[in-house]
Amino acid sequence: MTAPRTPRKAFGRLSLPERTYIADALRTETVGGVLLLVAAIAALVWANIPALHGSYESVSHFHFGPAALGLNLSVAHWAADGLLAVFFFVAGIELKRELVAGDLKDPKAAALPVVAALCGMAVPAVVYTVTNTAGGGSLAGWAVPTATDIAFALAVLAVIGTSLPSALRAFLLTLAVVDDLFAILIIAVFFTDGLNFAALGGAVVGLVVFWLLLRKGVRGWYVYVPLGLVIWGLMYNSGVHATIAGVAMGLMLRCHTREGEDHSPGEHIEHLVRPLSAGLAVPLFALFSAGVAISGGALADVFTKPETLGVVLGLVLGKTLGIFGGTWLTSRFTRASLSDDLQWADVFAVATLAGIGFTVSLLIGELAFENDAALTDEVKAAVLCGSLIAAALATVLLKIRNAKYRGMVAEEERDDDLSGVPDVYEEDDPAYHLRVAAVYEKKAAEHRRIAEEMESARLAEVAGGAGDEGDGPA
Repeated sequence: MTAPRTPRKAFGRLSLPERTYIADALRTETVGGVLLLVAAIAALVWANIPALHGSYESVSHFHFGPAALGLNLSVAHWAADGLLAVFFFVAGIELKRELVAGDLKDPKAAALPVVAALCGMAVPAVVYTVTNTAGGGSLAGWAVPTATDIAFALAVLAVIGTSLPSALRAFLLTLAVVDDLFAILIIAVFFTDGLNFAALGGAVVGLVVFWLLLRKGVRGWYVYVPLGLVIWGLMYNSGVHATIAGVAMGLMLRCHTREGEDHSPGEHIEHLVRPLSAGLAVPLFALFSAGVAISGGALADVFTKPETLGVVLGLVLGKTLGIFGGTWLTSRFTRASLSDDLQWADVFAVATLAGIGFTVSLLIGELAFENDAALTDEVKAAVLCGSLIAAALATVLLKIRNAKYRGMVAEEERDDDLSGVPDVYEEDDPAYHLRVAAVYEKKAAEHRRIAEEMESARLAEVAGGAGDEGDGPA
């Protein structure tokens, strides 16, 4: 007879290495998200103060770069095509790591975030399409509300002080990684116009050289950075969006450890480049992309024009219903039960939080309506409004269960034996229980000593008091 299989838990406890990696990655993303918020607010202030608006436009449209190489671009263009290549490079490494060492390595574990991410992209696209078909709007922006901005979402969590359990945070991060992958495919397939096959061939040759150097174990930033810049420049001139070069190079890095290695090359490079991406590249992109004119009339247009209304509804309703529905269906048909400490309301709240679409949504909005500057700005305003509404709804939903989350996080981090490893990962180790016993025995001995000293002091005080009464007058 075979033992009955224990039902797999959705959002169950992470392995210790995965938990450590997730914690480090999210810590950097959270800091980057706060900088992203600051940059977005700065852009809105800069663009909407009449005395400063002209300077914002001048700086954004200032061109520089070698024209002979087809790279005489505006500052805003450099931010969108150049700096975001760094962001997508990190996204490529994250995806590669998830595929070889993370949740996506196991098909059963990968099913949940992959299906949730796919539904979380398909439903917003359907919502946008239905809204614009009914309202007679343009269908060109169907992909705008499909992306989740993990940094912005984590910044919201940092601002509202909500401590999500590590399993929900890991789900959010994995969801965003898969989301980024499909956003990259959308950009590559749907936003590539005419192709320059000579430049594209050169980019492919550069990528092959990049891969061969990695295989040969060649090291040195002075080799890879110039080569990466050449690949990026060729990719830009090929007609394929230049950020694809960053993704391709990220996917080529080795993200599994070999004997004698503490970290894989991919993890090491990600650790070095992620602060550059989260702390500089993405905030600068936000600074020169989020500066749209905001007025009462403009905000009213967001909710009346089919293109902008489709973006808002796609982010707020489409994302939430898609991710929650995809998660529920996956759990239903794979017989994976929800973790005992969580409720479906928690999954719904995280799905609402994933409706915050900023960086990639702004980029796709620029690509979708690049020949209509006015509509581009309106779509950007819609992305901002939809993201703010999703953030507000998620804040309310998460705050309701915040006390429960704090208790779960405290339990995850409890370390009674002072080993540096959370107790939940050591409960099956006899040595752990011996260490805990020793800790409590030491505490018990200390309490006994204190009790004995207090009792001795009390008896001495009583004895002293009796003597004083005897010496007094009759």
